[in-house]
Amino acid sequence: MSIISKSIRILEKTFASNNPFNKFSPVRNKTASKAVAKQPEQSENPKRVQLKNFGKYVSDCIPKYVQAVQVSSTDELDVLVVPEGIQCVVQFLKDHHNCQFESFTDVTAIDVPSRCFRFELIYMLLSMRFNSRIKVKTYTDELTAIDSISDIYKGAIWPEREVFDLYGVLFANHPDLRRIITDYGFAGNPLRKDFPLAGYVEYRYDEARKMVVVEPLELAQEFRRFDVSAPWEQFYKFRTKSERRDEEMAKAMKLEGN
Repeated sequence: MSIISKSIRILEKTFASNNPFNKFSPVRNKTASKAVAKQPEQSENPKRVQLKNFGKYVSDCIPKYVQAVQVSSTDELDVLVVPEGIQCVVQFLKDHHNCQFESFTDVTAIDVPSRCFRFELIYMLLSMRFNSRIKVKTYTDELTAIDSISDIYKGAIWPEREVFDLYGVLFANHPDLRRIITDYGFAGNPLRKDFPLAGYVEYRYDEARKMVVVEPLELAQEFRRFDVSAPWEQFYKFRTKSERRDEEMAKAMKLEGN
């Protein structure tokens, strides 16, 4: 075995012993492993157990802001926090020695108009040190601003502008909160569920003026008549006795009139 291979193995053992995530993994001894081998039933995935234990650890460290912790079906940890605690939780996950989620991946939103707080915000963080990902979720409405995390992660400036542009979510203390995808003067937020699919205005290039013009939306449609009977109405079994009786009386009156 070469000196380089020995050095790599020593570094791997050192990293495994210093990785704080390992202390959240389920403990296994030889006796337990033999007992599990005898039983045909499958135990819970060790990775999910590790994520649950780490989520409980985060919840115990900052119980004031963490409302719930869950492991998704894709084996990813989701941490639900109150809106006023988003900065505190994100700062903890970035700076704590056992977390070190120093990379900000993205922030997005989900619009559910039936909820009291219709917008669900999802922050995605990455720990290069421990090769782990986490989602921090919070909630807000149309009028309540949520604290920006752009002072913690500079890479969050543009993604927060995108959420503001497409959903209308307000971010407090953002250095440059303005639209980033839609045009200036655009009315509405395109990714809201109550935004019409066709929009409000139409953009087109005017050959005469040699410029893009904005006009009210006009949806042209051929005239259609809706007084045609539905195909299922010709079958008597789909109609009530009174309807059939009325129809028979009407036919009889026509015959008498003739």
